[in-house]
Amino acid sequence: MLRTMYDICTIGHITLDKVVTDQLVKFMPGGTSFYFSKALRNFDVNYVLVTALAAKESAVVDDIRHDGIDVWALPSEHTVYFENIYKSNQDHREQNVHHTAASFTLAGMPPVEARIFHLGPLLSDDISVELVQSLARKGTVSLDIQGYLRYVKAKKVFYRDWVAKKEALPSVTILKANEFEMEVITGTSDVRDGARYLADLGVREVIITLGSKGSIVYTGDQFYTIPAFTPSGIVDATGCGDTYMAGYLWKKTQGASVQEAGEFGAAMATLKIESSGPFSGTPETVENILKHSRLGKAGNRVVVPTF
Repeated sequence: MLRTMYDICTIGHITLDKVVTDQLVKFMPGGTSFYFSKALRNFDVNYVLVTALAAKESAVVDDIRHDGIDVWALPSEHTVYFENIYKSNQDHREQNVHHTAASFTLAGMPPVEARIFHLGPLLSDDISVELVQSLARKGTVSLDIQGYLRYVKAKKVFYRDWVAKKEALPSVTILKANEFEMEVITGTSDVRDGARYLADLGVREVIITLGSKGSIVYTGDQFYTIPAFTPSGIVDATGCGDTYMAGYLWKKTQGASVQEAGEFGAAMATLKIESSGPFSGTPETVENILKHSRLGKAGNRVVVPTF
């Protein structure tokens, strides 16, 4: 692979996912790195994925490369195996972990240069703090916080505060958390207080997704309310948050404002939830949603779940 400057580099594990809903039971690849990468396959972006998985799952990487995406696949004895169980309210899910994979460390990081490094840890020891700090010296660090709050006990996923947050968060420019994750790491259920708390720890741009209530972005002492749109149907919420962030960061590389980037990401998440598997549309299909602005019954835009 030639040394080049990428617009976005995602670092995170591809998983083997078992998705259980009221409508289906399906086995598929998953994880932040998978859904984020697939979401950008039809976008004009110089993009690379750094992942780690077992050799026997190499077909998943081959499929991503077939989409024209550069991939560094690091060796691991196992591939992460998640079971996601959704009830009728897809704002909530139960998770089980059957296998974990090799961690990402500074010593093992390939020589990748990027304007934005988007980190998608799935478990608390996935990406070392030393690597986060090193990447911040090379480019903008974007972080989906969820993995740093998770730990596994008897194969069940539980949540707790991130011990290293005060050490690591000054190196994070953009942080995305859902409402529950925000409460775990900040100790408050008040969204604005939570966003300010994370900003006080050094994060410059805090994104809080609020399930069916929408999302907000806090940056430069200003709150941005991000509307979203009613899906034609809810099929599978897995990967909605990753799709949101793919749209948000891609739009930012295009010079968009926070409001524009947030609405673009929310529209992508709306389209994603309407079908099983990753987002497969184009910027034009997203812009069509924005243009026609699907409205809820009360005349308000309604956001889809964004894990």
